[in-house]
Amino acid sequence: MSLEKVLNFSHTLIKSCTKEGDIVIDATIGNGNDILFLSQIVKDKGKVFGFDIQDDAINNTKDLLKKYNCTNVTLFKQGHENLLSIIPKEYQGNISCGIFNLGYLPKGNKNITTKKDTTIKALESLLSILKINGIVVLVIYSGHMEGKIEKDGLLEYVKSLNQKDYQVLLYQFINQINDAPFLIAIEKMR
Repeated sequence: MSLEKVLNFSHTLIKSCTKEGDIVIDATIGNGNDILFLSQIVKDKGKVFGFDIQDDAINNTKDLLKKYNCTNVTLFKQGHENLLSIIPKEYQGNISCGIFNLGYLPKGNKNITTKKDTTIKALESLLSILKINGIVVLVIYSGHMEGKIEKDGLLEYVKSLNQKDYQVLLYQFINQINDAPFLIAIEKMR
């Protein structure tokens, strides 16, 4: 056995709490890799909701999903901080998992990044509609100025979560250079 890379571990965690027919959220769809993974786990009986503010992210994701014939995905060209007002009420409280890949769109405009305040608002919203034993995974890239601010704010926020309500995991390789990505996973306990 070997230690999993951060992105691989994010998928291991998602597989642990997600099954066919579940409802899941990709809060930062990027180029669509995570949303494709989610779509394939929940299959046609499930629902996947994805959020991004960039046309490139939406279009890249649509192209990828079309290639794999994914019909269970709904994309929103909206900031993830709006997810509470967008996710249909009948699904709220039944979300199995959510994932955030923070930072900027790979091969995209590096000046457009996720931000601490909107990410924390989105995380709070997602936690409020997550089902018991559901998991939210955040992959954090802090190798740029906004990423450092977001990382510090998120760490402060998740450390403040009540341990009776949530278990919070930090998964990080500490001997890496250049601000290697790391993962925070939050399981809702009650």
